[in-house]
Amino acid sequence: MPTLSIDLPTPAPAETARPTFYSWVVFALTFGLLISDYMARQVLNAVFPLLKSEWALSDTSLGALSGVVALTVGLLTFPLSLLADRWGRIRSITLMAMLWSIATLACGMARSYEEMFAARLLLGLGEAAYGSVGIAVVVSVFPKSLRATLSAAFMAGGLLGQVLGVGLGGRIADAHGWRAAFIVIALAGLALAFIYPLLIGEKRTAALADRFGNSAGDLERKRPSLKGLFARRSLVFAYLGSGFQLYVAGALTAWLPTYFHDTYRMSIGAAGQRAALFLAASGAGMVLCAMVSDRLSKRRDTAKYDVAIACCIACALTIGLAFALPPGPAQLGALAVGAFFAAASCGPAGAMVANLTSARIHATAFATLTVANNALGLAPGPILTGRLADSWALADALAITPVAAVAAAILFWIGRRSYPEDLAANASSPA
Repeated sequence: MPTLSIDLPTPAPAETARPTFYSWVVFALTFGLLISDYMARQVLNAVFPLLKSEWALSDTSLGALSGVVALTVGLLTFPLSLLADRWGRIRSITLMAMLWSIATLACGMARSYEEMFAARLLLGLGEAAYGSVGIAVVVSVFPKSLRATLSAAFMAGGLLGQVLGVGLGGRIADAHGWRAAFIVIALAGLALAFIYPLLIGEKRTAALADRFGNSAGDLERKRPSLKGLFARRSLVFAYLGSGFQLYVAGALTAWLPTYFHDTYRMSIGAAGQRAALFLAASGAGMVLCAMVSDRLSKRRDTAKYDVAIACCIACALTIGLAFALPPGPAQLGALAVGAFFAAASCGPAGAMVANLTSARIHATAFATLTVANNALGLAPGPILTGRLADSWALADALAITPVAAVAAAILFWIGRRSYPEDLAANASSPA
């Protein structure tokens, strides 16, 4: 397909060069596809009560519909990211967006739980490598000093997609039924998948990556070396800490609409809109805490870990407080603060991964981070919370999520101890 012709400026030293207009074009469209990705994934959560009533489903079955996407992503991210590194990131992104949009359309046409489950599996296949490949494309066309902010801003697109998927999906479902919610989101995704390769090209993104020192040149087109994915202790604990913390975010994203519907007696649309506000707070936390991390890192090497640990502890305290309080304004206030910190460690963790691996394996390194995020957090969060809700109350199931945040803080603290040494070792090792 033809691409938009934008001349790149004369190369400048990587850390003094500023982002170009084309950098922001790449970010905007890749960010837009991430929003589509998460809208497709999370619209289901807005219509849980409708599906539960129409198909007589248990909370465990509903949690499986939500968690199976994250589980599929966790299993397939790594191999599909390797394939994308070899086949071409832009071509891979386009194919993935088409696949998850078609799968979302199939969700809207499902006539049984089994058909919906199969469509959700297909959706997970389409989304599997997008987060890792998309963020690798984004960080490659910007200066290295913006990595934490960009990682968080890009991942906040997922939160924005969740906000729109839950809020808009609930509103559409209220007015036109749950099938219409899936179909509208699917058509929007297909339109964006068609536009993306018209404006973004492999050669121009590679040239811009060279300009900012984020590419290994021709080596990027060869089989990537994977020995650096687990070579540093602090890198391994960044994966683990990020994954455990996202257990909280996964559980809240899946079950807040149902919690507000059942506990606060709201309609599907109103519950979805209120849940969307809390997800928006989570997105704001991701970006703001990443900006703090980037600023503090100029003075202290361990700042990224320090910010991640602080966010995990704040999340554990406020979420624990929220579900110890009765329903009402005080609970909602504590829950909003907890949601703000629930995914705030994502930006610092993404920057740690980028800083501790070479540019040639960034897509695969982010894939490894995505595997950890999904396998340890985003998949078990909805599934285990649903299973516990069948045995206990939903509020009780959500009340134990801070345990994962405490575990994440401990893992980040262990990684922090070797981070400066690992940074120095990575800087001195060959790409």
